[in-house]
Amino acid sequence: MNSEAENRLLLKEESFLIQGAIFEVYRELGCGFVEAVYQEALAKEFSLRNIPFKAQSEMTIAYKGIILNQVYRPDFVCYEKIILELKAVKETVEEHKAQLHNYLKVTKLHLGLLVNFGHYPRATVERIVL
Repeated sequence: MNSEAENRLLLKEESFLIQGAIFEVYRELGCGFVEAVYQEALAKEFSLRNIPFKAQSEMTIAYKGIILNQVYRPDFVCYEKIILELKAVKETVEEHKAQLHNYLKVTKLHLGLLVNFGHYPRATVERIVL
């Protein structure tokens, strides 16, 4: 199987369920709120849909095997396998993708979803696979 096909298939069912919740939040709220509003609404929607998640739980970062004092708090980790990084900007940029890629590296998880609620006319979801 080539890597493009693997990227499409990684955690396909879980990703589909998460995206359904994301699009429902956008359908209800639309564009124009700050990220914190979407995060709270998405947590409510995950609960309604029985999608397991942790919001802003503290994760450690190691440098050369040494745990740093700085910690990372992902917006969400769903199914203990997928990191969600939320944005509410006109469009995402390479720095947002790099940020999520780095979070995947330090957590040793393989799939991240970069979610942008600030895009009109719909929310966007970009898969980042490590």
